Amino acid sequence: MKISVLLPTYNSEKSLKDTLESIKWADEILVVDSFSDDLTIEIAKSYNAKIIQHKYINSAKQKNWAIQHCKYDWILQIDSDEILESGAFEEIMSVLNDLDDDIHCFRLRRKNFVLGKWIRNGGIYPDWEYRLFRKSFAKWLDKEVHSRLTVNGEIGTLKSHLLHFGMPNISKQVKNLDRYTRYEADELVKRGKKFSIIRWIVFPFLIFIRRYFFQMGFIDGWRGLFLAIYGSFYYFLMYSKLKEIKHLSLKESPK
Repeated sequence: MKISVLLPTYNSEKSLKDTLESIKWADEILVVDSFSDDLTIEIAKSYNAKIIQHKYINSAKQKNWAIQHCKYDWILQIDSDEILESGAFEEIMSVLNDLDDDIHCFRLRRKNFVLGKWIRNGGIYPDWEYRLFRKSFAKWLDKEVHSRLTVNGEIGTLKSHLLHFGMPNISKQVKNLDRYTRYEADELVKRGKKFSIIRWIVFPFLIFIRRYFFQMGFIDGWRGLFLAIYGSFYYFLMYSKLKEIKHLSLKESPK
């Protein structure tokens, strides 16, 4: 059973080598790059990756476009700030060589490394991801951000983890906050959602209560407090940008 790995990149030189090391066993590594201007391409070439470049609109469109360029039927999708856990290759080969014909996708748990520590509370773990799939039976929902695979068929479960290093410092996360909430507001507009004062004011407070107390974010100390506040403010800012779009008669959230 042969596997293509689909790896989207953009200026990923700082983390890309670790990602590629974890999937260098793949029969094909397909890097779909959004015209990086750092050393991303050079690093990918050093691992004999096949490189294609495509203008980035959103993550779902980028990956759905790239699927057609994958050589093999089974695809593992991984991001440039993620690492596949040691031993995952052996498990993947085992399940694919003893496969139920009705299973067209496998999910695995993602562990999030946040500000120097693995986080297991506050709704962060298990962070289930659908990442190993047959290309003719799955595609990403057309969403502006945080899209998920839709699968025609049953979904199996892997024991191995995906290790995510997406929050190395607060500065990077604040930059992501502005970009992702802009995408979220645009998605709300696309879906015809209207601004709600209750969602704007009340829901952020409820999100904090749920994450910090009910999902026991407090166990993770100051990181748990930060993540609960961050999640609350994320929602508040998303609806603030929706209000901005409506109030200023814009077509989308301004950059």
